[in-house]
Amino acid sequence: MLANQGPSPALRGLWLREIKHDGFRVIARKDGPRVRLYSRPGNDLTRQFPLIVEALARLRSCSCIIDGEAVACDDNGIASFELIRQHRVDAGVFLYAFDLLELNGDDLRRDPLQVRKATLTSVVAKAVAGIRFNEHPESDGGPSSVTPASSGSRASCPSARTRLTAQGARPTGSR
Repeated sequence: MLANQGPSPALRGLWLREIKHDGFRVIARKDGPRVRLYSRPGNDLTRQFPLIVEALARLRSCSCIIDGEAVACDDNGIASFELIRQHRVDAGVFLYAFDLLELNGDDLRRDPLQVRKATLTSVVAKAVAGIRFNEHPESDGGPSSVTPASSGSRASCPSARTRLTAQGARPTGSR
């Protein structure tokens, strides 16, 4: 299911604005020593991004599922989808992590988004180069149209602070 435009709720202070980088969505799963990366439609991307796999394998948690975006940067440090699409820098692609769905066997999807993000921050705090926490600038307004971000990111996408990921539902998002 993809996101649909709906009415804008006037819930001042209840939104996080997540930065959309010029990459594509990846669900990263660690189960003991085994690491798997999947695209939104379920394609296995594990062999395509060795830096992300290595970083996940080295996390201290026994198991986790991280929702994020695979990103490659050009020589100027700007995210470039073309680099990933053309498979020119697969070994240098890293994961911007923006949500933690499971940790050490605990399903976190019913926890508020802010709680999951705080836990994710601690999980990836000492991670090696293949994983970065995706910062979320604070926002007073509700959802707004996609806006360009100054850091080379493609867009800034809002998410409700209390958003839940429904059990069994596929995450929605980019590519």
